[in-house]
Amino acid sequence: MKITKSAWPILIVSQDFTRETDDGFRIHEIADQLEDVQHCKVIRSFLYEDAMEVFVSRADIGCVIVDWELPREDKSEHLHPEHFIALMRRRNKTVPILLLTDTLETENIPLEVLSRINGCMWKSADTAEFLAGRIEVHLLEYIKSVYPKFFGELVKYAEEYKYAWHTPGHLGGQGFLRSPAGVALFKFFGENTLRSDLSISVPELGSLLDHEGIVGDAEKNSAAAFGADYTYYVLNGTSTVNQIIWRSQLVRDEIAFVDRNCHKSLNYAMVITEAFPVYMIPRRNKRGIIGPVRLSEFSPASIQKKVKSNKLIPSKLKSQTVKMSALTNSTYDGVCYNVAKIKSELSKSVENLHFDEAWYAYAKFNPVYKDHFGMADTPLKPNDPPIFCSQSTHKLLTAFSQASMLHIKDGGKIKINPDEFNESYMMHGSTSPQYNMIASLDVATKMMQDQGEILIHDIIREAVQFRRKMASLHAELAKDNDWFFGMWQPDWIMQNGKKIPFSKADIDYLATHQEPWVMSAKNPWHGFADIEDGYVMLDPIKLTITTPGVSESGQIGDWGIPASILTNYLILHNIVCEKTDYYSFLMLNSLGTTRAKQGTLLAELLKFKELFDRNAPMREVFPDLAAQYPEAYGNIGLKDHAVSMHRFIRDHKLLDKMQAAFEVIPDQAMKPADAYHEVVRKNVEYVFLDDMADRIPAVMLVPYPPGIPIVMGGEILNKKAYPILDYLKTRQAFEEKFPGYEGDIHGVEREEVKGKTKFKSFCIKK
Repeated sequence: MKITKSAWPILIVSQDFTRETDDGFRIHEIADQLEDVQHCKVIRSFLYEDAMEVFVSRADIGCVIVDWELPREDKSEHLHPEHFIALMRRRNKTVPILLLTDTLETENIPLEVLSRINGCMWKSADTAEFLAGRIEVHLLEYIKSVYPKFFGELVKYAEEYKYAWHTPGHLGGQGFLRSPAGVALFKFFGENTLRSDLSISVPELGSLLDHEGIVGDAEKNSAAAFGADYTYYVLNGTSTVNQIIWRSQLVRDEIAFVDRNCHKSLNYAMVITEAFPVYMIPRRNKRGIIGPVRLSEFSPASIQKKVKSNKLIPSKLKSQTVKMSALTNSTYDGVCYNVAKIKSELSKSVENLHFDEAWYAYAKFNPVYKDHFGMADTPLKPNDPPIFCSQSTHKLLTAFSQASMLHIKDGGKIKINPDEFNESYMMHGSTSPQYNMIASLDVATKMMQDQGEILIHDIIREAVQFRRKMASLHAELAKDNDWFFGMWQPDWIMQNGKKIPFSKADIDYLATHQEPWVMSAKNPWHGFADIEDGYVMLDPIKLTITTPGVSESGQIGDWGIPASILTNYLILHNIVCEKTDYYSFLMLNSLGTTRAKQGTLLAELLKFKELFDRNAPMREVFPDLAAQYPEAYGNIGLKDHAVSMHRFIRDHKLLDKMQAAFEVIPDQAMKPADAYHEVVRKNVEYVFLDDMADRIPAVMLVPYPPGIPIVMGGEILNKKAYPILDYLKTRQAFEEKFPGYEGDIHGVEREEVKGKTKFKSFCIKK
């Protein structure tokens, strides 16, 4: 289906639509001409307030016509025309705005208004046909400008209806029409999606692997938008971005300095490159929330000490410079580092800096995040190393799934050679790229270029509104010694020199200032007592909701609600969270989040509270769980169930054991790469958890929560690693006690032995 001008409505604002006057006749005549003759779509609005609601809620407005003579004294109208135009222009810098007025009124139009509009039209000086024609010209020019270069050429190519004799085999969707199943797919996805699914054989669209032509232009445009010297589109996810970066800079037996709180793709990068890893250790608070690595760990002395104490690295290699560092920014829960401070330290001893910003692609586009992202506009010093950023554009911006970007900023002296770097890119890139995914990256870039700051401001403000509402509900119920869920956020902030409860803080101040979100020891809401000032901030759009049972200081109460119970309830009511820990869970406020979603979440949280307080039967709250495990859950209430699970966690010290387990870095018996080689050689065997003492796992073990490696392949589970085995055994006992709450542990399989479920994992054969 071809997208026509009727898909871009024209918004006309005039109270004359309601009047039987000459002006009323003329405004109807113009609108009718646009609809009946020019075949445009018109939205009629009588008031500026109503028009602004339409404009904010719809991004498809193609042109706005403003009747400047709208009576300002009308009590139903509170928004002045100049303010209305200023608000529109703030939200959209390019949409055509035309004033409908007469020659006598032009002298009263302020200069600021004239600078924001695209032209004036005289009501009575020209015919309705002429005025409608002028409006259509502006509309068509705007529609052309909406399409970024690659996406525009893709649309153009798809609309030429060529007879193609190349891959993919469905050839614009025609192949699907030969079978009922294919017809079903064709109708579901639509012809445009399939016509734009093209082959690398299309020269008009350039080459992704060579970064030439229109696709190369799109990447260069993204580099300029995101603050990079080079940007590469990667179509198989940020996991592959990480592999490309590492394969381009590291070879066997070089040393890497790696955040233990890193994505498993970075651990696999160590396998592929055969590098020696030394680790930076992130802090954890008493709730188990992962915090920042200590700034002191980035010092040359600290890194050198880690390298020297590593028993696996040969002595002759310990004097070499660390080739690569990798740091997760931001963390799952939204801890964002001041990159300038980290760069200042790491530049003294590390050749290349890598920031895994998979969940953080939007930071460049709002001043709240100033200096806290890898491509930040900090002054370039001669000794600054090159910086690499991997970003999942699909996660919190608007690209299709798996569509990611790789950004590079040259160092002060060391410059990245694009031809050399592209060898790694081609090693991991497909020769059959998905052109729709490329287009989605192109469009995601243009959205940020056109409206990035206002769009990110909107989602920050909406997140702040939700945060403040949660804080207000918590404070209101606390007055009556009642409970509610909390938020991982400041209890109070400083605003204009005054200490103000978060629930009373000004929303616009919170949404536009970085200071309230910067962590400090003076306001220890975060639970990291030794936090460095001005070092990390909390990302306001990452909403970590806390459940009762554990205080920020780690005190475990007599009753509580483990978060997995609540998130399972939310899933049953069509609300899916991003991540669940023991007493917290994460919700992401993104471009696709609406106030309706927030309202629904609040309503369900209140509903769960009501069910908990009256100890509603489990068969009412979780009917499938109660039916599947009737002996465990068939005859108890929700509150009894939650408190029972909470007391198991307390009595078995599960949080303490998790804390202890993640503070241990086991001794390395071999490199991760060498451990993987043993898997390939089939020199591995399954070993049950009870028998894993002094064995060497061949694969990484990654428990969810929290979703970071507790053991890397090649690390030996000797006496030093006992806290890890203790934690995993307690997790095993937890799952035995509470069936249906099995956690995801990568690297662990489960087997039923004599009626009990046992953990097992691949270990290297003795």
